[in-house]
Amino acid sequence: MLPRPPSINTLARTLGVSRTTVSDALRGKGRVAPETVSRIRAEAKAAGYRVNPLVATVLGSINRGPRPGACHGSLAVIDLVEPGHPHGPFPLELIAGARERAAAMGFALAEFSVGPGHLAWSRLDGILRSRGTHGVIVLPTWFPADFSAFDWSRYACINTDYATAGPEMHSVSPDHYGSMLALGAQLAARGYRRPGLVLERQRDVRIARRQSSAFRALQTDPAGGPPVPPLITAAYPDFQREFAPWFREHRPDVVLSHFPETRDWIRACRPEGEPPGFVLLNILHRTEPCAGLDLQPRLLGARAAEMVVGQILRNEFGIPAWPSRTTVQARWVEGPTVRALPAGPELSAFSGQPSALAAAATADR
Repeated sequence: MLPRPPSINTLARTLGVSRTTVSDALRGKGRVAPETVSRIRAEAKAAGYRVNPLVATVLGSINRGPRPGACHGSLAVIDLVEPGHPHGPFPLELIAGARERAAAMGFALAEFSVGPGHLAWSRLDGILRSRGTHGVIVLPTWFPADFSAFDWSRYACINTDYATAGPEMHSVSPDHYGSMLALGAQLAARGYRRPGLVLERQRDVRIARRQSSAFRALQTDPAGGPPVPPLITAAYPDFQREFAPWFREHRPDVVLSHFPETRDWIRACRPEGEPPGFVLLNILHRTEPCAGLDLQPRLLGARAAEMVVGQILRNEFGIPAWPSRTTVQARWVEGPTVRALPAGPELSAFSGQPSALAAAATADR
């Protein structure tokens, strides 16, 4: 059995002072001599004592009497501003999911932007401390973000992305690898044998190449001849130049892309016979009806709120020594741009019944 952490009473007996003196010293309140404060805090640290910031909030709520819908604490959502790279609708959906779940658990949630023309990390720290905020959710970034300028020791924290330059914290993010494997099984069940992937390089890099790696794993047993190499280019304008030559040379029977404009590029190539299928890899960008993947940002936001509140309740603050990652698989969304699934047993991992390929891949990880 693990030893119980020391209490304020234990520290008071060990140091030969009153319980009130220990409490005031740890909270920075009252008129405790500086040398006594240093001695008490040093002993508390050595003994493994940690202040639970929710205790004061709960006691204050009790003293004020019961209030319907009373808030037990506050959380912050941090958006790192990247000039020239707007973050789009995904973070907004994530925030909505986090706010709804936080409210259900009795926590308020506020949004803050950090970066050029917005808050500095030092200013943010002062605001969060003044508001009694103890949990922070960091939104996805386009490039690896450096969080080292912020003092995380007072906060429970969750990142909602793969991209970070450090320090690493617990995170929740889409399961891009597993979702691509499940998508492959979905398309194979519909008779597609030569899928083609159109992907922006930075989009792939920021998720540690999970999508392109899973796509190549699907091609290890090609059933329709030589596999179609993915079209991965540095920037969006390159696709408009490179798509037609790539499409005409390799003739994929279904195209997977983050860009809804890809359908227009396919039409411009005037393919003969049955038009290839099309799958949008993030339906938040959908401009017309099509099949695609719902990355479930609201669910991701809800999971992030649950995880950061869980840390607060367990009195876990600061950057973890061994960060963990929670992933959420995408949801398949039917659309008119792919063939209908044949009647018979459901083969798709998206419906909760993993295909043999997806199950084998999961077992290997």
